[in-house]
Amino acid sequence: MRRLRFRRRRKASGYSVQNKIKLVRGGKPYFDQVIEMINRAKEIIQFQVYIFDYDETGKAVIEALMAAAKRQVQVYLMTDGYASQKLPRSFIHEADQSGIHFRFFEPLFKSRNSYFGRRMHHKVIVVDNRFALVGGVNVSNHYNDLPAQPGWLDFALFMEGEVVHELCRVCEEIWNGYLPVKPVHLCSNKGVSFNIPSGEYCEVRVRRNDWITKKNQVSRSYIEMFKKAEDHIIMMSGYFLPGPVIRRNMKRAAARGVKIKLILAGISDVMVAKYAERYMYNWIFRNDIELFEYKPCVLHGKVATYDKKWATIGSYNVNIISAYASLELNMDINNPKFAGMLDDTMEKIIQNDCVQVTKENFSSQNGIFSKAWELICYWFVRVLFYLFTINFKQRS
Repeated sequence: MRRLRFRRRRKASGYSVQNKIKLVRGGKPYFDQVIEMINRAKEIIQFQVYIFDYDETGKAVIEALMAAAKRQVQVYLMTDGYASQKLPRSFIHEADQSGIHFRFFEPLFKSRNSYFGRRMHHKVIVVDNRFALVGGVNVSNHYNDLPAQPGWLDFALFMEGEVVHELCRVCEEIWNGYLPVKPVHLCSNKGVSFNIPSGEYCEVRVRRNDWITKKNQVSRSYIEMFKKAEDHIIMMSGYFLPGPVIRRNMKRAAARGVKIKLILAGISDVMVAKYAERYMYNWIFRNDIELFEYKPCVLHGKVATYDKKWATIGSYNVNIISAYASLELNMDINNPKFAGMLDDTMEKIIQNDCVQVTKENFSSQNGIFSKAWELICYWFVRVLFYLFTINFKQRS
């Protein structure tokens, strides 16, 4: 009876139990994992990613996918129609000729210089309904470790077990949801079993954000974290610009004594977003939140953990675009062993690779012209967001 109540409680919260997981750091470890998964595929590969560049990293991945297609593996590759629009036609033709099913996730309107509608921001690969990898890493040299440059800092979660079935259905829904043809059935549980020792079981759940389908699960996971944390929270966000709901819950957590550490980018690939983010620094200081900037290279990670009990990893940035404008995919992990390991990893990054930003040293380096520019960038980002997302949402 006790075990039955436990299972019902887990089901109600969205967690599945029979799972085995592994943290994968971005760069070479991530792409080694991707290539290994593709090479192990026997039946079907579903690969959905925001950015797919046709550079050395992209070529290595597409060659592995084409090799899988040639051995009769069904390969379904989807990239975002705006972020990956620079893919050459020769790439698409070559992929099609090799047997890969390829398509773009299309916004409502796009051009070379503008975008209107949602973006498919998640990064997921599901193989044979047995293995999956979810994180924040795109397919590009920027995210890989190359001889002349380290990959941007990011993380992903490798999984096998029950949760992979749900991820398979998510990918199938995205693929079929925007095709004006008969749906393709990509998921089957026939013959799929997992030999995972009970001692390695890990509670994991899929979390999605997509305002068209009224899903805001990732945002709710963050709010849940702020409400449940009793001791400390560590958050890593490459593009931090939270809306009022997240700010309010962060403030309440800090006010009741929860120690919050925030790891942000010291080097950014989107400087207007970074200047807008720095406008938030005084709010961070006022609420006694510790702030650290990552210095070795661009920080792109999207990770949070609290009290060494729980963690979330995926594509969701703590900003208003991820909260309201994009298709986002995160994995929540309710497991003290994993959360403790991730907590320790974040602490090592803080100690070895970050510089603490305080009210005193920030004020001394941030003159009146810098403050004015940060204010302009902040409102530019917010106004742009409301014009092109909220107004459309209200009309749809």
